[in-house]
Amino acid sequence: MDVAQRPRAFVRVAGADARDYLQRMVSNDVDALAVGDSCPALLLTAKARLIAPLVVWRRGEDDYLLLTEPELGEPVLAHLTRMRLRASCEIAPEAHETVLAFGGDGIATDFPGAVEVLDAGLEPTLSADELELRRIEAGVPRWGHELDDRVLPAEAGLDETHISFSKGCYPGQEPIARLHYRGHVNRKLQVVELDDETSVERVTSSARRPDGSVVALAYVRTKGA
Repeated sequence: MDVAQRPRAFVRVAGADARDYLQRMVSNDVDALAVGDSCPALLLTAKARLIAPLVVWRRGEDDYLLLTEPELGEPVLAHLTRMRLRASCEIAPEAHETVLAFGGDGIATDFPGAVEVLDAGLEPTLSADELELRRIEAGVPRWGHELDDRVLPAEAGLDETHISFSKGCYPGQEPIARLHYRGHVNRKLQVVELDDETSVERVTSSARRPDGSVVALAYVRTKGA
């Protein structure tokens, strides 16, 4: 089993209204989660701009743990606390040690073929450079590289993994649905070889393979854009 460090921030949402509150606030279907299940999701503004990518883990019947990037823990906590209004739930930060494990049991996450494992004391077997190569080859976008508050979820392919188009309302749902059903984006995040002839708008991450070739994540203009 390969193990890599993956720093995270954690926000707990727990209480009688926790499920309903998260269902109204994030882009994926929290209602569909059984205890122990998780899903990737987005916290969005009303205009569908990214506040944070999340993994929502239903840790108990009325107990959810949100996993996000280290620099986004405070914005997620502040936004959910501000929007809570009369919802009966506790929103608070938690501290955990977490790793990304390729194989074994853990929290299903947003990285294909991997799970997140909390507080298990596992020693990393992959370096940061090795993990970065796997991330790029898997096409996993990262905050501060491929993702920020200017990127539309569909541009980064997050509409395929982080969004339910059958659930009820949440902030940003209307523009997300309108783009999905009636429009198209002008650029898409793709895995590219830097020595090919792809018309690249912006390279966001790159890594060198053991054979010396360079693979990258880049935003590429779509046909007709």
